[in-house]
Parts: sequence; structure tokens; C-alpha cells
Amino acid sequence: MTRSERLAEQLDWHWRENLRPRLDGLTDEEYFWEPVRDCWSIRPRGRSTAPGPRGSGEWTMDSAPPAPATAPTPAPAPAPVTTIAWRLAHIIVSCLGYRVAWYFGGQDVDSRTFAYAGTAGEALKQLDEMYERWNAGVRGLSDIDLDRPPAVGPERYPLENRVLHVNRELIHHGAEVSLLRDLYRRQDGAVPRRI
Repeated sequence: MTRSERLAEQLDWHWRENLRPRLDGLTDEEYFWEPVRDCWSIRPRGRSTAPGPRGSGEWTMDSAPPAPATAPTPAPAPAPVTTIAWRLAHIIVSCLGYRVAWYFGGQDVDSRTFAYAGTAGEALKQLDEMYERWNAGVRGLSDIDLDRPPAVGPERYPLENRVLHVNRELIHHGAEVSLLRDLYRRQDGAVPRRI
């Protein structure tokens, strides 16, 4: 097995055995479920109350505009809790989409112009498509490619480092989505016990 195949397989095993099966049957109600007040989500255009929503289509992603280095960030602190819809959009665009374009010459993806999904089914289709592009791109890398910094994008570390970072991000955010699904399914109004 080549280095690139090992890197791809690390994530692909998790994708096939853990994350993707956990997303089967995701409903629109779960996708948009807000477990607490003031969550960030994907919303119909014009309905966001976040300071800088992103997206070009009928749906936008709650967001805050990036702050200049010399100014305090306008993002809420602490960061808002996010819905499954927001988390999936983050995986599709920020974790995978940008990097597919930067590293493998795919179609440019930009959070300001991306057409975010207004249904769970549409989001899963976007996720599957972007994951397949990522996985194929990683599998096609040579050892020389992995040792060099990427030619495009802000990162200047070896590409192998960037691949490991994306793998970690997808596993991390996928676990968050899985936990939100567990919490959604277990809503029973029970009062937490004090120990």
C-alpha cells in the first residue's frame, strides 16, 4: 500500500464503517433541529440573524464576517451551538470543498457563493460527492506530492500534513453530527440527575 493509499484508507475506513452509516435516514427535522436557543444553522435567504450569513442560493449558512487582524472579532463568544445542517455544510465546504479545489484542481468552492442544501437529502448528496472527490484526490497523490507544500491555498506545510488535518477534521465534525443525532433521538424531557 502506498503512503497516499494509507492516508486515504485511514479516513475511508471511518467513513464506511462509522460516519456514513450513521447519517442514513437523516430527516429534515433532524437536519434543522436546534437543541438550544440561538443556534447557527442553514436558513432560507433573509432569515438569518447571524452577523454575516454566507451562500449564494435560496439557503444561507449562519456565519460572522472575518475580522481584520487589528480588530476584535465580530463572531459571538462563546461560539454558538450549531445544528446538523450547519455542521454538514462546514464539512462539505470548509473541510473538504476548499481543499479539493486547492490540492486537486477541482471546481472552486467558496462559502460566500456556495449553494447550501435546504434538505437533509440534498446535503447528504453534496457530502457524498465532495467526499468522493477528496478520497480520489488523496489516493492519486505520489510520495513527492505528499512531501511538498501545496501549490495553492494558505497552507505551507507538506501536503501529507494537510491530508492528516482534513482527516482529523472530518472525523471530529462527523462525531459532532453523530452526537447531535443521538441527542435528537433521545429527547424525552428527562431532568438531568445530580450526583
